[in-house]
Amino acid sequence: MKTQNVSRTVLAAGVGAVLAATALLYVPEFVGQGPPPPPDPAERATIAAHAGAQAALPDLAALITDREKWLRGHPGDDASWAELGAAYTERGTRLGDVRDYPRAERALRRSLTERPAARGNLAAQLGLGALAGARGDWRTAKEWGERVRKADPKRWPVYPVLMDAYNGLGDYKAAQKAMETLEGLHAGAVVRTRASGTYRDRGWREDADAAALDAAALAETDPDKAAALARLGDLAWERGEPEEALARYGSALRLVRDHGPSLAGRARALAALGRSDEALRDWRAALARLPLPEYVLEAGELYESLDLDGDAQALYERLRTGTWVRGEVALALLEADHGDPAAAVALMRAEWARGHRSVRVADALGWALYRAGQPKEALEYAKRATEEGLRSALFTYHRGEIERALEQHGPARRHLAEALRINPSFSPLLARGAVESLTAVGEPPADLPKDLRPAPPRTPAPPGA
Repeated sequence: MKTQNVSRTVLAAGVGAVLAATALLYVPEFVGQGPPPPPDPAERATIAAHAGAQAALPDLAALITDREKWLRGHPGDDASWAELGAAYTERGTRLGDVRDYPRAERALRRSLTERPAARGNLAAQLGLGALAGARGDWRTAKEWGERVRKADPKRWPVYPVLMDAYNGLGDYKAAQKAMETLEGLHAGAVVRTRASGTYRDRGWREDADAAALDAAALAETDPDKAAALARLGDLAWERGEPEEALARYGSALRLVRDHGPSLAGRARALAALGRSDEALRDWRAALARLPLPEYVLEAGELYESLDLDGDAQALYERLRTGTWVRGEVALALLEADHGDPAAAVALMRAEWARGHRSVRVADALGWALYRAGQPKEALEYAKRATEEGLRSALFTYHRGEIERALEQHGPARRHLAEALRINPSFSPLLARGAVESLTAVGEPPADLPKDLRPAPPRTPAPPGA
């Protein structure tokens, strides 16, 4: 895998939590002695939101239609405007459709017009925090989130918003503290999914797996269960276990047939197993369902690894010319490896200057600097990316190549071998490069003690094997 999909699943859980905090509770009236009629789709979405769960996408769409219709006749209803804005944000995040974000902002701003923040409209403020996070504006997300937390520290949906913001800013201690507070306020699948992501980022793989299993068991809706199973698939993939990952993604897709993260995950697992035709099929389906910039890059690199250069270049051009939200890292990696490394450096320096100092940005900036011929400065960022806790084959490979360029042969050997031990098929293009670079570095000195010798790496499967 070329890029690190570190927060899409947990971000979706976060914006779903915001919908739970804004959803209106209404129980339809009925007359007679028989049982109440079954809930309609909009009611199902509201019920799911109040349980802190993700609604099915058709139900979410029905809720949006219901609130839009209601507000045409009741334009002063601030709570419904906040609910509509949160629903737009969730739909945009889960579909990768940036057109929903301006709609969300208009609805949330209208809610604040009808009931200003000074009069306690926390739902709209929380919605604006989630929207800022969905757009990758981590500073603004933090500001809104901290404002809501100060006003109501026990409002649990604010903590996923804060966690995403802190992670995006590289403040992992604050994110961990927010996670601990969240666990004390709320239980359920959303919280366990968030916990799994936090444990993963700290390198606690067994804990991450256990939390994701808990989330799958606690899930009350198919979308929530699919998200937990996709998280389990991601964890298996990152451990270099494509068969296990394939099974987890398959289980998710049996629940939600077009679950975008699971289609993408299954594509990369199939590619790692040498089932290239099936992998390309799933990448096409994933990009039709959830066209994220990191998916476009990863699919393009699989095409390139199979010598399908025309298809690869078409996807690279799509990434360069598309309208993306949170696409800076993917664009930087594209330019670093397939275009203009100096442009990649400029893009990532701008992100760093904005305070966006996550391990993803640190890794991309380090790699761009290396590709632009500045390995000494690059190493500072590569160390930051690899020493925070996350065990990433890609980040570790990048560090090894930078150290090799600096003729630091011992560290380079160690990190190149470690990348292949973590996941020997981490990228359809770069995994083969890791093997070649490790061979070029050579064996450690003969007099090196056995306990200091690196374990032999696993070898990636060739494309189409």
